[in-house]
Amino acid sequence: MKNRGLLVLIRHGQSEWNKKNLFTGWKNPGLTSKGIEEANKAGILLSKKNIQFDVMFTSLLIRAQLTGQIILKHLNQEKLITYKNLALNERNYGDLSGLNKDEARKKWGNDQVHTWRRSYDIPPPKGESLKDTSERVIPYFKENILPLGLKGKKILVAAHGNSLRSLIMSLKFLSPTEVVELEIATGQPIAFSIDSATKITEISLLN
Repeated sequence: MKNRGLLVLIRHGQSEWNKKNLFTGWKNPGLTSKGIEEANKAGILLSKKNIQFDVMFTSLLIRAQLTGQIILKHLNQEKLITYKNLALNERNYGDLSGLNKDEARKKWGNDQVHTWRRSYDIPPPKGESLKDTSERVIPYFKENILPLGLKGKKILVAAHGNSLRSLIMSLKFLSPTEVVELEIATGQPIAFSIDSATKITEISLLN
């Protein structure tokens, strides 16, 4: 029987700007002590499952890279082959980047900021919509990550809320309405079994 691939997605632990309630996007803050703790807990969970990865993919942003590195340390896989690519970066928030979310609401109004944050295809000024993010994440996944999963490889993807939201939209065939309601917690692994290109099934790591 053909080996099943394993895809584990992890949103980085709490960042310094998450804690300050700032729009982060492509800005590059590190992890808070809570974020480090979240990454450690994820690593311990995966270690207890005796999972050994064949490769890790991550973004160009340090908060995702650090989260992946902390996890790999728990698995004694610090030297694992790792690919870093802009395609997995967080959504670019453009002119909102670095702004406090409450201050942004005062400047542009609650309804407008809500539209930028929660619509599928309306970007903030000089930024990306979730649709824009999906259009770089999904091709990268299909060209670089999925082929390894189809060969039975075990893959860790350490990335961001919106890049992972885009990816899960494709894996679970979510509609634009469904995906904008999808919440991805920091530091909590989400796993998928890859049987074929058309059979990718979410599985629990808690059993």
